[in-house]
Amino acid sequence: MSTVSRRSALRILAGSSVLAPAVVRAQDSFPSRPVTMIVPFPAGGPTDVTARVLADKLSGVIGHPVVVDNRAGASGNVAAQIAARATPDGYTLFFGTGGTHGANPALFKNPGYDPIKSFAPVAWATTSPNIVVVNPEFPARTLAELIALAKANPGKYNAAAPGHGSTPHMAGELFKVAAGINILHVSYRGSGPALNDVVAGHVPIMFDGVPSSLPLVQTGKLRALALTSLERLSTAPDIPTIAETIPGFEADGWFAVYAPAGTPEPVVTSLNLAVNRALPEAKARYAELGVVTVGGSPEKLAARVESEVRKWSDLVARTGLRGEN
Repeated sequence: MSTVSRRSALRILAGSSVLAPAVVRAQDSFPSRPVTMIVPFPAGGPTDVTARVLADKLSGVIGHPVVVDNRAGASGNVAAQIAARATPDGYTLFFGTGGTHGANPALFKNPGYDPIKSFAPVAWATTSPNIVVVNPEFPARTLAELIALAKANPGKYNAAAPGHGSTPHMAGELFKVAAGINILHVSYRGSGPALNDVVAGHVPIMFDGVPSSLPLVQTGKLRALALTSLERLSTAPDIPTIAETIPGFEADGWFAVYAPAGTPEPVVTSLNLAVNRALPEAKARYAELGVVTVGGSPEKLAARVESEVRKWSDLVARTGLRGEN
């Protein structure tokens, strides 16, 4: 939407009784001050890394700082609740995940928000595979060897994941069902602490996001066994996919930008345009991290949320998984 058409839309809204005059004036100059982007996991993990790359480029697009605010807790539910209750003026955004807007509504009886009703979709930002990594001393050197070990020793091996209900955790649960194995998932408050324990050998296996694990694979501190995407990454062509062993397996991680429900449509439109302008500028950095930019309309993101909620609801119904507050 051009500047002229956006202002025209605002003038139409200003003449209606739907919006208070103060809100209309705020929209007309949007954005006029820094924007906060709430991130539901601690600094250093894949969610945080991915969010900060986008926040940096988005700051340049809108001409004001986009400040990352990490609010970890309850598998992302704490941050989602804070974001959902924020003033719907476009100055508080939420960097949601496949956990907060896919798995959590199925895992938690009352997560404190509704992934569809509590938020206004802005734009689907990125997608990236999850990755299965192991400590270099772990005996399995391939995914097939890991499956064989787990079948021979049911319940013996632990696998770390960054948060109960996170996309890596859910990818791990889906993998267990698909492979017919029993490994115990241990959830951590973010990727950082979990990776520390895997590197130290306290936990042998981890399901993680690519951005936080790939650098440790490249330096030899971890060994990568497989990716959860259907195809290999161009930036890491030597890492096979789970689908090469279990045909059709797919459980990627994805991130998106939301505003609180009730945010005026012209503001959502402005934010969507800004995110879609920022993503190409972040593409090269994301490629280094094994992340693919997506972009598109709010409607495209809304459809993704609906499909992910269905997917993970089916898995939860099948396995009896429950959330951990």
